[in-house]
Amino acid sequence: MEDSTKTTLLFLSLLFSSAISSPKPLLYETLLLNPLSKPPTPNPTLPWTSTETTTDSESETATSLYLRLEHRDSLATNSTAEELFQLRLKRDSLRVQALSRARNATAHVSDFSSSVVSGLSQGSGEYFTRIGVGTPPKYAYMVLDTGSDIVWLQCAPCRKCYTQSDPVFNPARSNSFSAVRCGDPLCRRLDVSGCGRRGTCLYQVSYGDGSFTVGEFSTETLTFRGTKVAGIALGCGHDNEGLFVGAAGLLGLGKGRLSFPSQAAGQFGGKFSYCLVDRTSSTAARGQPAASYIIFGQSSVPRSAIFAPMVANPRLDTFYYVGLTGISVGGKRVAGITEAMFRLDTTGNGGVIVDSGTSVTRLVRPAYVAFRNAFAAGAVGLKKAAGYSLFDTCYDLSGLTEVKVPTVVLHFGRGADLSLPAVNYLIPVNTQGVFCFAFAGTANGLSIIGNIQQQGFRVVFDTAGGRVGFSPHGCR
Repeated sequence: MEDSTKTTLLFLSLLFSSAISSPKPLLYETLLLNPLSKPPTPNPTLPWTSTETTTDSESETATSLYLRLEHRDSLATNSTAEELFQLRLKRDSLRVQALSRARNATAHVSDFSSSVVSGLSQGSGEYFTRIGVGTPPKYAYMVLDTGSDIVWLQCAPCRKCYTQSDPVFNPARSNSFSAVRCGDPLCRRLDVSGCGRRGTCLYQVSYGDGSFTVGEFSTETLTFRGTKVAGIALGCGHDNEGLFVGAAGLLGLGKGRLSFPSQAAGQFGGKFSYCLVDRTSSTAARGQPAASYIIFGQSSVPRSAIFAPMVANPRLDTFYYVGLTGISVGGKRVAGITEAMFRLDTTGNGGVIVDSGTSVTRLVRPAYVAFRNAFAAGAVGLKKAAGYSLFDTCYDLSGLTEVKVPTVVLHFGRGADLSLPAVNYLIPVNTQGVFCFAFAGTANGLSIIGNIQQQGFRVVFDTAGGRVGFSPHGCR
């Protein structure tokens, strides 16, 4: 009896020891494969329906509003899906370079004949919407950008303007237009400002892709589908150059004092959210809605959102920083990735930002290498392909309709875990069935959560609450 008990205990001990020492299997999910295909036929004027410029009483109130968004490729003509994707990656590289150089600097100049570069050089965004400017409102397409603050549009008289889809805004025909004077506190908030001959405040903003806008700083009324927001400080640009694909200007959605969310915080509570759908992505091909939306106000915060704390940068208030603590692949934390790699230091360097205008997520190089290696180790059954542009981990999945890929989870502060769908991290790069791991490394210390990884989520920017949220299936 005693020997039998010893044998049983020994067996159980060996079994328990084996269970502890045996590694847990990786977790996988299914990726349905949709290579790049011919994009929808673009319409250079994109005539939105009347419901896009009037109030919807069922969904919009005085303290919240909903706007449809479009990807900038909607205005592209005579381009294949591959050409559009390559252009997107080129824009991405320019933007990341500019973001990494951004510093909270200010300047005051007597005129703008010299080449003055703003301390906030970010490059234009990837999505745009349609809003009314002035009284009576004249509707125009505006690029949206969480990486910049200043709201601006092209204004008559145009000394030098790029081609836009709508007539150039004429401030002389608006009853609500008012020029900002040089001594006004609004003028002193600008990073680059000057004083005109008539005592009016001048502004200049330069972007990472070489685009810029110069003109008078003013206040004006903006109309969002029938909801009017008065007294918004914006740039009335008389000299503008850049690649704004037909849009009239830019609606800055950054965290700085001159961004639209900050200026309209009294009406919308310092909250907004968007859900982005790439019109050429496999997400859109799987039947999700083709339209993206941005919401301002309390209605922008879904109950299903998980929240990470917003981190303040002492040197730069434009960007939305979050604390990234680690990454899991296949259900396991990636060894070698530490919270310290993503920490924002006291001088304003490093950190992780959430950005609508950057497509591909960038991670500091050591973290990216560990992340990539862990993913590649779990994707051993996939046929490798040559790298593509900035992607160094690609697979030839031609002839297949679906594959199993390791799961990916981003871990933020306070236990906020963001599980990415497979379509957000293994993406098509051509029509031949090549898919690439949609992340890249960076050596400049700044990490960026890009819009490819954000697609399909409702991303919440709650400045008043000091948090950034993510809600799955947010586009439905």
